[in-house]
Amino acid sequence: MESRSAARWAGALRSPLGVTAAVLLAAVLLLAVVAPVLWSGAADAPDTTRILQGPSAAHWAGTDALGRDILSRVLVATRLSVVLALLATAIGVLAGILLGSAPVLLGSPAGRWVTAAVNIAVAFPGLLLALFFAVVFGVGTSGALLAIGVAVAPGFARLTQTLVAGVAGRDFVAAARLAGVGRVRLLTRHVLPNIAEPLVINATMTAGSCLLAFAGLSFLGMGVQAPAYDWGRMLGDGLSGIYANPAAALVPGAAVVVAGLAFNLCGEAIAKGVGMRAPVVRPGRDVGADLGPDLAPPVAVPADEDAVLVVENLRVGFPGPDGPVTPLRGVSLTMRRGETVGIVGESGSGKSLTALAIARLVDDPGRVHADRLEFLGEDLTTARSREVRRLLGTSLAMVFQDPMTSFNPAMRIGRQLAEVAEQHQGMDRRRAWAHAVDRLRAVRIPGAARRAAQYPHEFSGGMRQRAMIGMGLMGSPALLIADEPTTALDATVQRQVLALLDAVRAADDVAVLLISHDIGVVRETCARVLVMYAGRIVEDLPAAELRTSARHPYTRALLAAVPDMTTDRERPLAVIPGRSSCPA
Repeated sequence: MESRSAARWAGALRSPLGVTAAVLLAAVLLLAVVAPVLWSGAADAPDTTRILQGPSAAHWAGTDALGRDILSRVLVATRLSVVLALLATAIGVLAGILLGSAPVLLGSPAGRWVTAAVNIAVAFPGLLLALFFAVVFGVGTSGALLAIGVAVAPGFARLTQTLVAGVAGRDFVAAARLAGVGRVRLLTRHVLPNIAEPLVINATMTAGSCLLAFAGLSFLGMGVQAPAYDWGRMLGDGLSGIYANPAAALVPGAAVVVAGLAFNLCGEAIAKGVGMRAPVVRPGRDVGADLGPDLAPPVAVPADEDAVLVVENLRVGFPGPDGPVTPLRGVSLTMRRGETVGIVGESGSGKSLTALAIARLVDDPGRVHADRLEFLGEDLTTARSREVRRLLGTSLAMVFQDPMTSFNPAMRIGRQLAEVAEQHQGMDRRRAWAHAVDRLRAVRIPGAARRAAQYPHEFSGGMRQRAMIGMGLMGSPALLIADEPTTALDATVQRQVLALLDAVRAADDVAVLLISHDIGVVRETCARVLVMYAGRIVEDLPAAELRTSARHPYTRALLAAVPDMTTDRERPLAVIPGRSSCPA
């Protein structure tokens, strides 16, 4: 992963645009370092015999009102101008990242309030904000620094919001949340590394904008004050005598333009090289999340001392433009230790949403309600969030549908597994890494020690799925939820993954909830089958009796749609008419 990213950046800087930008930026930064050492004497030495002289062989850009060499002063001012621009950029970027990450850091509703405030601030031009805050913070270098930093923060926050929203819904983030990773660690370890490239590119461009803004405030007399000087202040001083000596204004103005171009061209070159695309921000509408009245009568679930999971009348609702939408309603089930239960149904029937609701992974504005939702005897609806995270992180394992998105692409496999042990078992990094390698061996990954140091893209699909199961085994799971664990895998690897799940179940008496479209796989693998339709469980019966005892028409239609060796290939395959219902 690191080598790919480095190669993209190197390729970006080797393009003609990249070479030009790199040369310009390197020259500006070099001047910022060496100019005060080489030319500060000529820049600060007054000479009353050469006051306000025009360009000459001795003074290429002329002299100022005290006879000091203007070109030397422009070169020396590079350091202060660049340093102030970079500091303002750092303030704006840091504030923007914090504001843009508020939905992850603060949750709802505080995150929504911050997002609304950012949306309002983005509506105002940046320079207008800078002028406003310059008055608020006061005239001078410090006030201008804070003003520009605060002014650029809303734009960077909007970008961060968009990027974070695209990553926060990925499976590896859900896995980290399920493992009990805190919000700050979730942001710094799993979200920000995956949006770093566009943030760095935009920060580079923002530095150029901050340099121009700072020069503008100094030009207006609100930035750097005498005896200090930067390009903007020199431009303002030179403008008063532009007819006598145009170079006094043109040289610092040219310096501002060249330095600003260097930052902006560098960011543009990197953006083109790494293939960055501007994110599209789609406006949304916030609607109340009342789930409305019960849509299914409560189903009493009998008490069972051996029960791992007890769910009674589970409902999930989301706000819609015409009122609440409840795609999951009235789901009730019980799972016991060592039991394998399969859930089948068409796409949209509520299978994966049921698993997410049980694991407490339904994001706002979704609302989860249940008359009873107990895991290992703990009521998940009333327990404190810290206790729930610890319980689910150590006792519930989840294998997501797409193994490629189940892992953070910016972290090594071993580190992602070790994170669970560090968070919940108090292990240090060395012991947690050793435990991660051991879990990879347990799921039959060859060369586990070497593979632990690799990134997800270096694993095949089947190995990633095994590693995901290994992550679930980092604790002591009592329940393993496998959501389409054999998707996009060939038949041989599918059988290996299913056999591994069965071995995990048998070895530690783990309950397994298998979600699948393949009713044949579920029938052969599971002891009990739940059939879902339109957000409800319409049938619950032993797998061995699925063909003979199915009574619901939808279950019979699913069975009829599965071809076997006796299916007449001359006739069209059986299909279920209509489309899957989306409950309102």
